[in-house]
Amino acid sequence: MTRVTVPLKMQPNEFLQTAMEAARLGGDVLMRYFRDGVAMRNKIERSGKTYDLVSDADVESEDRIAAFLRQRYPDHELLGEESLSAGRADAEHLWVIDPLDGTNNFAHRLPHFAVSIAYYFQGQPIAGVVLNPATDDWFTSTRGGGAFHNSRPVSVSDASSLGQSMIGCGFYYDRGAMMRSTLDAIGEFFEHEIHGIRRVGTAAIDLCYVGCGHFDGFFEYSLAPWDFAAGRLFVEEAGGTITDSAGSPLPLSKSCLVASNGRIHPAMIEITAKHRVSH
Repeated sequence: MTRVTVPLKMQPNEFLQTAMEAARLGGDVLMRYFRDGVAMRNKIERSGKTYDLVSDADVESEDRIAAFLRQRYPDHELLGEESLSAGRADAEHLWVIDPLDGTNNFAHRLPHFAVSIAYYFQGQPIAGVVLNPATDDWFTSTRGGGAFHNSRPVSVSDASSLGQSMIGCGFYYDRGAMMRSTLDAIGEFFEHEIHGIRRVGTAAIDLCYVGCGHFDGFFEYSLAPWDFAAGRLFVEEAGGTITDSAGSPLPLSKSCLVASNGRIHPAMIEITAKHRVSH
């Protein structure tokens, strides 16, 4: 883990508290739409194979979070999925926001979605929160301060081989080569006698499940920084490892991703690197 010195006047707990307040605001927006219903629409459609859902809930949640953070820290940069996608990832003070992770679940009224918010200083995660507002599950972490689920400290599993492991995975909206590569990787994981594959549809929570020891590993071939910014810190603070699918350091940009308890990471990378596709 890269060591970053945070100025004394900027303590991680301060930023965690801010992230939690912002997440609650966004979560309240989501739950209003979840209870009352919301119309979904395609954000991207290309050759009938790629689509991405968006709703008024996504947009309003992000706007509410952004307004709160700008009032609290007017000189900080914001990077997010909707109107904030042009934010500079290399800013010294950066908030990375996913106002609704798991939009497909949300659209189908599955209560498994999240608000994800992370604060980065000089390119490194300092504080992060992932909130499932439907269940009021909080996953929080600060650099050097550990990872917590509903205020209880958590750590990764002790599985030492793929044959002892439950693996989580995600699918990008692409229905072409990337989907086939993911399926090929899943097939090879099964050849190593894993306990099972789970695809629950919310990458931010998937990463927290690795940190909590529910999953021994997780992979997905295309994720945006707002999908993993908070979950990355959670995995690291819980004692796990997170890289791209070839084992290289994870950039704060669109990337493939592998997270694990650390013990099975080399075995996971051997499979995910083989089936990796460009995105």
